[in-house]
Amino acid sequence: MILKKRKIPLLICKTEALLRRLPSHHQKIPLINEDLNKRLAGYKGEASLDFPLDFLDSKEYFILHDLRLPDHDRFFQIDTLILTKKFALVLEVKNITGLLHFDTVYNQLIRIKNGKEQVFPCPLLQVNRQASQLRRWLKASGSMEDLPVLSFVVISNPHTGIKVIPSHIDLSRKVIHRNTLPLKIEQIENSIKKEISEKTLKKIIRLLKKQSTEQESSILSRYQIHQSEILTGVFCPACSFLPLQRVSRTWYCPKCNLKNIDAHVQALHDYSLLLGNAITNKELRNFLHISSSYTATRLLQSLNLPQTGAQKNRTYTLIFPEESTNQKGIKRGIH
Repeated sequence: MILKKRKIPLLICKTEALLRRLPSHHQKIPLINEDLNKRLAGYKGEASLDFPLDFLDSKEYFILHDLRLPDHDRFFQIDTLILTKKFALVLEVKNITGLLHFDTVYNQLIRIKNGKEQVFPCPLLQVNRQASQLRRWLKASGSMEDLPVLSFVVISNPHTGIKVIPSHIDLSRKVIHRNTLPLKIEQIENSIKKEISEKTLKKIIRLLKKQSTEQESSILSRYQIHQSEILTGVFCPACSFLPLQRVSRTWYCPKCNLKNIDAHVQALHDYSLLLGNAITNKELRNFLHISSSYTATRLLQSLNLPQTGAQKNRTYTLIFPEESTNQKGIKRGIH
């Protein structure tokens, strides 16, 4: 049973919004595009686990995606965690094509593709560290200290080759292709006899869901981009012209003559991703290119947003449903 669903990472949404709002000649676009493609590839790799995980008994296996848990003064993240009464299984998913050499001497991953070598951080170190942090978290929470915490590096692309350095080391118990995941889990299940109580399992699930938080960070700070570099205005949903004009309670595109009453919603979504979810009447007017304070108030009120303060000091909190998240870039991720 999936207890915490996978969703498009907030960082991907912010990166896509940033690319929409930068001038086409901006010098950092190539770097941002490269980063976005890597993040999309990682997300697609994680999503590819949905099929093999669907073979697990939903009454016995509990799945939580995208966990971010506290560890002293920092946090650690887990792509996918599988919980049963017998064990906890941490999955670190890698969507990398080519021939992969796991170098256990220098703790690095070497990818050979099209005759070229590329070195990546070792995912074995990463997943082992995550498992160790989860054990520490369990101990600190007073929960299942004696529950075995295991881990796999899962290669999501079935055509990716796997080798190890030195060649005599067997990594088959730690590095697997995604299609073998159900079989590996069954083998673990059969090898462990001791179980924790259902009450203890429910407790740890409750704590995991309660303490997991999504990382909030400024995408502008990440790339050292100033707010003044961001393109403002409302995009045309048909031809992407910027900015649309506000005419008679609707948005008008002078390029394709489209009229749309809701085009500002995507613009405000971009605002929340790039500049924060708090907005005033004046800030909305500046961002949407609206001169009328009355019009700005009417647009804000039409969205039924939470608000604080009164009159000129009133601040609105931009909240959008998850399904409004832009997903156009999901097809782009090839790593």
